[in-house]
Amino acid sequence: MQQKITVEKHQQTIEPVEELKVDDWFEPEGELAVDVYETDKDVVIQSAVAGVRPEELDIAVENDVVTIRGVRKNPNAQEQKQYLHEECFWGPFSRQIFLPEEVDVKHVQAQMGDGVLTLRLPKLKTEKIKQVKIANSD
Repeated sequence: MQQKITVEKHQQTIEPVEELKVDDWFEPEGELAVDVYETDKDVVIQSAVAGVRPEELDIAVENDVVTIRGVRKNPNAQEQKQYLHEECFWGPFSRQIFLPEEVDVKHVQAQMGDGVLTLRLPKLKTEKIKQVKIANSD
């Protein structure tokens, strides 16, 4: 059975926005560049995190998703400078990496050396082939 629904039309005036500034709503956040590869036993994630101390990183692993968050502090933040060219990102950054398979979250290893973060995520051991026996119905 169909019901009729009456919708009243309201006129609404929307003023044009001269300049929409996303910075007014959100603090800018950088996206961390990563390399992801796999070995027979592990999924490995590497990322350049130069200038970030280990205590400034937050790494979470849940099933097949790795989240890396951190803050890269500007060592010259107190000084007023007139930049001619500025490419380095200073401030909070994050990245979510979707893994090709679930990993053993209890045995994840993280190392930092020479400004490179390396995560080793052991793959869960799953049986690829399972023999199924047929039971007699007699």
